[in-house]
Amino acid sequence: MCIYARLAPELDFAVENRIKIRYTILNVFQAENMREAVNMAEQTLGSFITRKREERDLTLRGFARMAGISPVYLCNIKKGRCFAVADDKAEKIAELLLLDKDEKALFLDLAAKAQKTPIVANDLPEYINERDIVRVALRTAKDVDATDEEWQEFIERLQKRIVRDD
Repeated sequence: MCIYARLAPELDFAVENRIKIRYTILNVFQAENMREAVNMAEQTLGSFITRKREERDLTLRGFARMAGISPVYLCNIKKGRCFAVADDKAEKIAELLLLDKDEKALFLDLAAKAQKTPIVANDLPEYINERDIVRVALRTAKDVDATDEEWQEFIERLQKRIVRDD
């Protein structure tokens, strides 16, 4: 009996497990995206900043001083009475809160969402403006009224690259 014939069941098992592991990883990514979407829908900029500030055991007054803003302004953000956070202040707040990449993206999205006039989060315009295809894709999605499911499929396809590259 050749060596492959003896090892075939073990090799098949290993390949099957690798596929299961990758499938599980993709499901985790999908679940994270869904949690993030739900999380963002339930959060406000003020509640996000407050939660992250409290996780770091920073007082409102102390944090405001460190961020270079008044405590009243920070309180107004917290209560949803103040809508605009200047880009430089947003960067300082994100830095002070020690946000990771995903948290910073959520923070910037919440800051954009909090504006009286809808804007795109400040980390995206440069990327969008530098790539014609991105603008075309966004306009096409808008024109056809792309569903959340279609966007989720697109995100999953891109995330598969993360798994393959690892």
